[in-house]
Amino acid sequence: MIQGRQQERAAIAALVEQAEASRGGALVVRGLPGVGKSVLLDDAAARTHGMQVLRTRGVESESPLAFAALHRLLRPLLSHIGRLPGPQAHALRAAFGEITAEGVDRFLVFLAVLSLLAEAAEHSPVLAVVDDAQWLDDVSAAALLFVARRLDAERVVLLFGARDGDERRFDSGDLPELDLTGLDATDAAELLERQSGTAVPADVVRELMTSTGGNPLALVELARSLTPEQLTGTSRLPHPLPLTAGVERAFLDRCRRLPEAAQTFLLVAAADDTGRLTTVCRAAQTLGAGDESLDAVEGSGLLRSVGGHLELRHPLVRSAVYGAATDYRRRRVHQALADALTGEDASERRVWHLAAAAQGPDPDVAAQLDEVAHRSRSRGGHEAASAAWERAADLTTAAERRAELLYEAAQSSYLAGQITRARTLNETVAAVTQDPGLRADAVRRRARIEWNTGSVQWGHHMILQGAQDVAGADPTRALEMGMFAAAVASFGGDSGIDIRPTALIAQPPTTAPARVHCFWHLLVGLDHIARGDIRQGAPALRAAFADKVTLEGIDQDLLPNLGIAALHLGDDHAARHYHDLLLSRARSTGALVMVLYALTRRNLTDIAVGDWATARAGAAEALPLAQGIGQPGLTAFPQALLALLDALQSKETSLQRMTATEQIVQHHPTGIVTGIVHDLLHWGRAVAGEDPASAHYHLAEMRLPIMCRQATVDRVETAVRAGHPDQARTWVEDVEKFAEATGTAWASAAAHHGRALVTDGPEADICYRAALEHHQNSTRVFDRARTQLAYGEFLRRARRRVDARPQLQAALETFTDLGAHRWEERAAQELRASGRTARRRDPSTAVALTPQEIQVATLVQEGMTNREAAAHLFLSPRTIDFHLRNVYAKLGVSSRAELIRHPLDAGAYSSGASRPR
Repeated sequence: MIQGRQQERAAIAALVEQAEASRGGALVVRGLPGVGKSVLLDDAAARTHGMQVLRTRGVESESPLAFAALHRLLRPLLSHIGRLPGPQAHALRAAFGEITAEGVDRFLVFLAVLSLLAEAAEHSPVLAVVDDAQWLDDVSAAALLFVARRLDAERVVLLFGARDGDERRFDSGDLPELDLTGLDATDAAELLERQSGTAVPADVVRELMTSTGGNPLALVELARSLTPEQLTGTSRLPHPLPLTAGVERAFLDRCRRLPEAAQTFLLVAAADDTGRLTTVCRAAQTLGAGDESLDAVEGSGLLRSVGGHLELRHPLVRSAVYGAATDYRRRRVHQALADALTGEDASERRVWHLAAAAQGPDPDVAAQLDEVAHRSRSRGGHEAASAAWERAADLTTAAERRAELLYEAAQSSYLAGQITRARTLNETVAAVTQDPGLRADAVRRRARIEWNTGSVQWGHHMILQGAQDVAGADPTRALEMGMFAAAVASFGGDSGIDIRPTALIAQPPTTAPARVHCFWHLLVGLDHIARGDIRQGAPALRAAFADKVTLEGIDQDLLPNLGIAALHLGDDHAARHYHDLLLSRARSTGALVMVLYALTRRNLTDIAVGDWATARAGAAEALPLAQGIGQPGLTAFPQALLALLDALQSKETSLQRMTATEQIVQHHPTGIVTGIVHDLLHWGRAVAGEDPASAHYHLAEMRLPIMCRQATVDRVETAVRAGHPDQARTWVEDVEKFAEATGTAWASAAAHHGRALVTDGPEADICYRAALEHHQNSTRVFDRARTQLAYGEFLRRARRRVDARPQLQAALETFTDLGAHRWEERAAQELRASGRTARRRDPSTAVALTPQEIQVATLVQEGMTNREAAAHLFLSPRTIDFHLRNVYAKLGVSSRAELIRHPLDAGAYSSGASRPR
């Protein structure tokens, strides 16, 4: 029976009620040990009617076992797996060890969990209760947090109970939390009376409240341990009274009053992570603790047996009993449990017990841990794999083998997002191994961590030094590392180290594989780009495109860097091609991190070509993906993209987004995208501002050539308006050189547009017309409209109003389609000044589809089912259905067939949302 907690119970009841109405959600109940989290969760489960209740809890000794807690939670639903999309069903079966598979992406498993819960909720609402969340195995916690952020349209509630004040914390991020504190005096008095059968005076209650903080478990234990005289106030209370930590001591004292064999039985139960009565009894019997010991422990109230399972009185019983045992006794117990565990399904638990029983190096157990790690990694359990390889290294004496195991642990830590641990492990490997190849690989990964989450310059220094160190032993490794160094330097990451990457390796022979040639051409081209020599860099990068290398799967080395090369060249077609290819493959395999990478990089091109609707949809998709990964710095890029788009479309949210992005950058490392985010923010503030001098300041603060050239029209126009013609000419000359080196039409157009702005009379007219000719071969429609507007203004000022009207009208239509309201109004004013009434689309005909709605609508038009669209967007089918019903209502259609026939041109949507590619 629960005591008090009316507000907390009401909050959970409201959450359950919303889920029954297809508005699911999650809640984290936090508090100190004994404060009543488990009781509150039990109460929530007991009060549900007509809901499916799923339960699991974290177990400290189980934390190295990948997906263990998740498997227990979902066991009642496993019969539904066959209804999931094939890739998801395969990934989930692999995660749970039902099948053997290699390279399962963890996020595909997470999506399968969401789909499985959504599938079950189609029959009746689901309440999933997860207690002791701080002890969940890491990958189970990550999966459940992924799901918890995607329950908006589901009939699913996720309730977590998490202990505060423990060395291990359940990091729930932005999920709603309920902080559970002690009971008030009234509830405490009622609890004491109910537990003791004695009315407790107010002054005694106050003293007990002062000592315990109203902690219910402490009060219950006091009610049982204090005498009736002490409780009624006729005798003094003992001092000091047990606080929360003292509750553990109380449990331990109760344990020590048991016979020696019963204490052994309780220690076996505390070390066990299965909860199976047969396993614990079998292990205990080998240590001399038989059935009479179980009876004695049950009689103490510290443990109970229910339906073949053992349940400890409270998690503090486990920590008290196990923590007080000597190392010798723990090892004996773990060995007994290992011997008691039989069968294939218990093999991993058995190995971990053997590892806990080992006193020193043990090659056999290390080899078994290696096998466990490989199995865990193959199904996406990278945290468990890393822990297994680390423990295997501890049990290994051979130095090089130990280095190899630590390297594998480092790789899995990195893939699990355990950045600090991965950094330390890679540094250890690089320091102890004598194998130049292994050292180079460790340095390469350590450098990658640094340029993604720390200092870009230090990452550049490390990988370039590593490339030099390995060049003599392994030129191919040196080539690859040198290419990465050049790529990092091309985004402002040059550390100044006196090593030229192109000097480390000779050009590969013509007989070398296409992949090697591609690396070489990227190395040469990006090195020239980093040194500001686009004339020399462009041909090499074009040669990399022409190498026709076979890009298998998600090639995380070549494919992203080919996309980077395309961005440096301003080759919009190639940039979209490579990033679309990367995005498509990442979606098909469920590689969420690469989906995030591809979306944000492709969005730079989407903005450049004026496909702002697609850019907004992509950034809007990327932002929650970044939030769900658990590395806040990753949210800066999509947030900055949205901030710039808001500024371009004069949305009130632009400054709010910029401020939020600046806070992210200030408090979290953003790595290699730091320069891009910096430039996006300055560009956005320039566009959003009204003062030319302030706008010029922000545009002059942009640093990366790739971003400066994309903002050329804004930069030159603003410099002229702010009275800095010399600065404008310098920026025009820069883009002229770029256009000459790359041959890109948009750059030539921008150069002529800029030259027109710093020129007067007939020469300006010639420049404007030349810019428009180049625009005919460019897909950058916004820049074209800017040129049309500027040319129209020029013509009107020259009293050529009739010639000005077509230019202004065309510009107006483009600005209207894009939702570029600032320029739309300017074009309309100029058109009126030319003597013609501005013709604009009637706003009443615009349809305000959200970015996600337009994504869903487009995927349906491509023939995808709701399940396929859900997998594509990392959502559940019910969420897709929710968005699709909104699309039907807004567009006035009633079927998929009608939607397929309905045009979805970007100009029809006032929200600026658009289709995914």
